[in-house]
Amino acid sequence: MSEIRLVENVKENVAKVIVGKEEQTEALLLALVCGGHVLIEDVPGLGKTTLVTALARSLSCSYSRIQFTPDLLPSDVTGYTAFDPGTGERQICFGGLMAQVVLADEINRTSPKTQSSLLEAMQETQLTIDGTTYPLPEPFIVLATQNPVEHTGTYPLPEAQLDRFFMQLSLGYPSREEEIDILRRNMSGRPLDRLEPVASAEDILALREERKRVRCADAVLDYVVQLAEATRKDERVSLGVSPRGCIALTEAAMARALFAGRDYTLPDDVQALAPRVLAHRLVLDRRSGLRGETRTGILNAILRELKVPAVS
Repeated sequence: MSEIRLVENVKENVAKVIVGKEEQTEALLLALVCGGHVLIEDVPGLGKTTLVTALARSLSCSYSRIQFTPDLLPSDVTGYTAFDPGTGERQICFGGLMAQVVLADEINRTSPKTQSSLLEAMQETQLTIDGTTYPLPEPFIVLATQNPVEHTGTYPLPEAQLDRFFMQLSLGYPSREEEIDILRRNMSGRPLDRLEPVASAEDILALREERKRVRCADAVLDYVVQLAEATRKDERVSLGVSPRGCIALTEAAMARALFAGRDYTLPDDVQALAPRVLAHRLVLDRRSGLRGETRTGILNAILRELKVPAVS
């Protein structure tokens, strides 16, 4: 199966459940192929959980949902050691992270201590329980959700944790026609219950190998670095894009080229993905927030000012 056909199959399958969100589905696939993680920020009821579940079922991947609550413990996320009183043997009880697709639902509703229990898994694709390290299944992706409206009883994610997310996206409200279609589909039961897999975890791992063969010209790399440097020098930004952000944007651009059937990246790939990959990594100056400026708006302004390189 070609890369383009595989991606289209998954998008079409997810579209049986989620209406009008093909772009967001492709973004999740991009992150999965790049080995990254995604923060989905939007108001309740727009289908964040359904989108993640539909993606896991379309790929026939193991799926785990962790509901982040104020009383959730790090051991509930990673796991713990227990002793069988009958045999006296040591047993490992894995937490919700031991799956290929992990939904960290309402991640900002738990304490920073529990939030930080995700860091090792997100960075190293492994978890440590009582001094012993265990590899996580591949492909592995954390898809975290949070509600941007409610602030009572929440713990904002620190910059170090935000920087671990490969990209951030939102779903947005559907159009009138799309919402009518949603109502029709749900009249005869949940479409999610009828969803069948159209690809496998092995297909995603194969796409990862293909992405490594995509070429990225020096001019494109220089363009990415120029963009990062511009965020660091901008007076509206107190903390600009880190080298980790540059790596993520380059990998995302390579994956986008692969999805388009190309074996080379273009500045268009960088421009298309920069807001989703870089915006959440910026820390704005306090005065910028008072003026109502947004991270995405500032990043788009910087993109307009940068000279786009010519790539042969």
